[in-house]
Amino acid sequence: MTATEDYFEYLKGRSRLGWFYRRYWLYPRLCQFLDGKTLDVGCGIGDFLSHRIDTVGVDINPATVEWCRRRGLDAHQMSPNVLPFRDASFDSAILDNVLEHLADPAELLSQIGRVLRPRGSLVVGVPGRRGYATDLDHKVFYDEATLVSTLAAAGFGLRSLFNMPLRSAWLDVRMRQYCLYGVFERD
Repeated sequence: MTATEDYFEYLKGRSRLGWFYRRYWLYPRLCQFLDGKTLDVGCGIGDFLSHRIDTVGVDINPATVEWCRRRGLDAHQMSPNVLPFRDASFDSAILDNVLEHLADPAELLSQIGRVLRPRGSLVVGVPGRRGYATDLDHKVFYDEATLVSTLAAAGFGLRSLFNMPLRSAWLDVRMRQYCLYGVFERD
């Protein structure tokens, strides 16, 4: 099995509790910050795509893109750091548990800025300490300051920060799904 196929199988192994958490608690919260036509960068197996209408997915993994398409979802293959869309074609974007996989996210963030309309919103989610430690492919750990400075360097201004399911130092080191989210606006 190839690495992309392995990761595809890993994504499909989510628990029912994890699916329930995302569908009824996490995704409704994230959708509050997304307007109009939305781009899901790193859409994986399409859980968010199937939750929110008017959302287009993109991923570098051909197995996950094909899985999404077979489910009738609007998913597209991308080359690393190249989004296959016209300039200013999205009102908002989401980058959920993707940034930490990139040693240098500057090119991808530049591409996201390119495809967002002026004042478009970008929601970025990164894992907490426990979640970060559980995946060997994670390259950069983001705390609040690092997340904000990374997005600022790419031309995104901060609107708000929050943790899911709630802010807790105890959950940060014990719950794999605990994440920090930032809502940013394209300058």
